[in-house]
Amino acid sequence: MHRAARLIVSLVLIAILWVGLTACGANTPPLGLAPNKQLVQKAIALQINQTQERLTQRLQSIPPQIKITQVKLKQLEPLFLDDLATFHIWGTYSFKVNLPSQQLPQQQRPFDVYLQRQPEGKTWRLVIPDRMGNSSPVSWRTYVIP
Repeated sequence: MHRAARLIVSLVLIAILWVGLTACGANTPPLGLAPNKQLVQKAIALQINQTQERLTQRLQSIPPQIKITQVKLKQLEPLFLDDLATFHIWGTYSFKVNLPSQQLPQQQRPFDVYLQRQPEGKTWRLVIPDRMGNSSPVSWRTYVIP
């Protein structure tokens, strides 16, 4: 009986250790699901447009035309957000702002975007964290990338 009790305790400890090790493992989406550079460029444009729309509403003006170029991916972090494959991507891009009287080029601007692959695998969403101060995101806003 004493030997059987030790065996049961050993099996329970092994099971707990196994579950703990697998739960702490890197559960990330495969990099093969990562978005391509064109999709990142569209996400940056969407993110800029979201900011631009808020400013335009406040200033009650016509938004300028923006053309994004030279997207360079520097780092890609795969993760799951709401059980969907998500990629946190950093890099730089250049763009031109077309105003009625001139063009304003901007070179090597940093970007930081989250892109989430939708369940059917056909569409992507730009995911923007809502932050309160320097704390971690409280909630996330998402936008379909056209």
